[in-house]
Amino acid sequence: MAGGAAPRGAELLAFTGFRDSSTQLLAYGYGPRSLRDMREREFGRLAGTVYLDHAGATMFPQSQLTSFTNDLMENVYGNPHSQNISSKLTHDTVERVRYRILEHFCTSAEDYSVIFTAGSTAALKLVAEAFPWASPGPESSGSRFCYLTDSHTSVVGMRKVTTAMNVTSIPVRPEDMCVAETRGTAAGDPDCQLPHLFCYPAQSNFSGTRYPLSWIGEIKAGRMCPVSVPGKWFVLLDAASYVSTSPLDLSVHQADFVPLSFYKIFGFPTGLGALLVNNRVAPLLRKTYFGGGTAAAYLAGQDFYIPRQSVAERFEDGTISFLDVIALKHGFDALERLTGGMENIQQHTFTLAQYTYTALCALRYPNGAPVVRIYSDSEFSSPEVQGPVINFNVLDHSGNIIGYSQVDKMASLHNIHVRTGCFCNTGACQRHLGISDEMVKKHLQAGHVCGDDVDLIDGHPTGSVRISFGYMSTLEDAQAFLRFIMAMQLHQCDGQPLPQTIPGEAGAPPESEAQDAVPATVDRCSSSPQEDAPTDAGLSNDLPPNVAAVGLHPPLLTASRTQQTPSEKAAGVLDGGLGPHVITNLYLYPIKSCAAFEVTKWPIGNQGLLYDRSWMVVNRNGVCLSQKQEPRLCLIQPFIDLQQKIMVIKAKEMEPIEVPLEENGERTQICQSKVCADRVNTYNCGEKISSWLSSFLGHPCQLLKQSSNFQRSAKKRGKDQSSGSTATLSLVNEAQYLLINTSSVLELQQQLKSSDEHGEEELFPTKELISRFRANIITNGTRAFEEETWDEISIGSLRFQVVAPCHRCQMICINQQTGQRNQNVFQKLSESRARKVNFGVYLMHTSLDFSSPSFLSVGSQVLPVLKENTERQDLLASEKHQDVIS
Repeated sequence: MAGGAAPRGAELLAFTGFRDSSTQLLAYGYGPRSLRDMREREFGRLAGTVYLDHAGATMFPQSQLTSFTNDLMENVYGNPHSQNISSKLTHDTVERVRYRILEHFCTSAEDYSVIFTAGSTAALKLVAEAFPWASPGPESSGSRFCYLTDSHTSVVGMRKVTTAMNVTSIPVRPEDMCVAETRGTAAGDPDCQLPHLFCYPAQSNFSGTRYPLSWIGEIKAGRMCPVSVPGKWFVLLDAASYVSTSPLDLSVHQADFVPLSFYKIFGFPTGLGALLVNNRVAPLLRKTYFGGGTAAAYLAGQDFYIPRQSVAERFEDGTISFLDVIALKHGFDALERLTGGMENIQQHTFTLAQYTYTALCALRYPNGAPVVRIYSDSEFSSPEVQGPVINFNVLDHSGNIIGYSQVDKMASLHNIHVRTGCFCNTGACQRHLGISDEMVKKHLQAGHVCGDDVDLIDGHPTGSVRISFGYMSTLEDAQAFLRFIMAMQLHQCDGQPLPQTIPGEAGAPPESEAQDAVPATVDRCSSSPQEDAPTDAGLSNDLPPNVAAVGLHPPLLTASRTQQTPSEKAAGVLDGGLGPHVITNLYLYPIKSCAAFEVTKWPIGNQGLLYDRSWMVVNRNGVCLSQKQEPRLCLIQPFIDLQQKIMVIKAKEMEPIEVPLEENGERTQICQSKVCADRVNTYNCGEKISSWLSSFLGHPCQLLKQSSNFQRSAKKRGKDQSSGSTATLSLVNEAQYLLINTSSVLELQQQLKSSDEHGEEELFPTKELISRFRANIITNGTRAFEEETWDEISIGSLRFQVVAPCHRCQMICINQQTGQRNQNVFQKLSESRARKVNFGVYLMHTSLDFSSPSFLSVGSQVLPVLKENTERQDLLASEKHQDVIS
């Protein structure tokens, strides 16, 4: 079926067929140990979740944590630097863990030492600072620091240390190392002992490519050189990604330095790693700073210091994280008990990766175009050359790349957890995606930085999507992911949506076979070239003193969001009537991510509509909750009564509860919280409302309100705003107001109806669809998306700057009346809006005069001013498009 459409239905291949057709023995599961039972017993929290970011951090089993906590409850562990009984217990336990680590890597304390660090990055920094670099001089060219370009940022960052020591850093491409393998011994003085260091990863954290461990011996023996210079080469093997799913035998592959992070292997504890140092190299390491526990003797009044003899004691400054070290013992025990060892993990995870790779390569659009482009240096032929990592970008039927941010958001709708970006490996990202050095700098100037969601610039990808498997991953996980890719892409071409898998309901296959299927035909993969999210954007608060005296007291019932206002009927919001731009609906969202409170007239404060997003619900750790984590927030209905100065909160099967609008200054304790990376001062609204919310949501949470005397500055600035004045925000994401145009909603509604195979006319009623976008101001509009051509608007005497379009997240898929998700809304908007999913525009006050009260009212006329660079043909195209829709 090469070049044809992806096979469907009965033509799909069962896992047993895939495995039987393999030229090598593929193992799935752990023999008599039931993988299904293990998932239910040890990883129950993953029920309903497809977790595919094990290369980022794997999951810890329940029994590991239980065993560790029991250990802590049954024993007294003191500071290992003391001499009492509890301290001796700690010291001896830590030393036993060191031996266990060395046993895990098939070596012993005779050959290697374990230096505990804060992680792999700290271990790399230690090597950079302690390696015996030789600076260039009259008779020496100096040391060389070489690293494979397919290396983690933390390896590349070592060059800043070497540069400060006047040591030359040389990046080496993977293809250059292949040439070095065939070139053999480099010419030079065999007696020269000038130290050089070469760093490379055992497994690329970008693509999962596994580089030959034989390089270690070849380079150390002088039979292979990264660059041709005389001297003695030492090798640092970055094993952090590799050892998470594979065994490493240091008795065979005797690297000089091996940094690693334990959470990659066990999931817990985090913040603990180690540097394994070959004892033959340890005496060469140099150290300047000395901390507690590292000195055999020193004088405070003289420059006299004698380090401890043990390399571990010499380099572990201060008290190590000894309880976390003790936790490692329970990690090793759990891993061995559940899987039987790293060899089994390697085979199991590779089988899942090869299976998924094969299925992805087979996916084709009806025109024969591939659905994905996979970035790999192997063909997933064996675990010796490829780890359980698949890096790719999704393509449309024309071969254009769909931005990784959009894929990530769509995956989230299916509760599939993936990783996106460049994965702290710019070298591999450049190589596989064809990004030049100049393009990286250009992307930075365009505002793209590592870790953001700017996925396409001028049509070129800035990163990709990565999935990775762990020892508890199942075939059900792989098949749920494959169904997601098929449902997201292939149904767009033939109008036949594929069945969607609900994680946890597909029925995991027996360890020997699977009932589900994926395309059987394998083609060559497309080759690689050389609040809430912005959804929650309305705003808030702080009524000036003279407005407070106005005495606007709308009755609660007349402002209820369940009633249709007279202006809705007059303005034709439900039938999309056209006419002058007027406000047809006004909404504020007193509690961030909770239900809307609809009004016909409402006062304006200096943060937006008064009390808009002034409160937020946080979990037991004080982290703000949104509908992305807790969809049932939309069922919590707040009502503001300005006359009684209270907010009444209602929810189904809950008694209404009242919360005062303002804090009691004498009793209020201010705490600090985070909203959209901004620090905000808040106060707790009390135990009564906390209990109410906890009861409704089913887990501990609290209600916090932004402190009235705290000013949160807006990052976006209106063009008329002076540099000395800064607009202030409530607990919103971006700006003070969010405006949407009913004509834009109607266009989206038409697209959703046309894609509905059942022809249900009321699948997305207009008002229900409007509510998903959680805007403050709804206008009736004349053309779809014309609001994106506006530079500013006037409403009566009020002027607002249009600062940016609202870039949507998966929250628009949540029905605000039921809390149920429907992925079609996000997907259809993504398809129709060039994958950027913009809908609505953010507004900010350009100038606001509080000398008299200011209000927004339904029925008020909206006067837009077009952007200066809006071309006439854009407007004509928009009008033509509107005619087609009509």
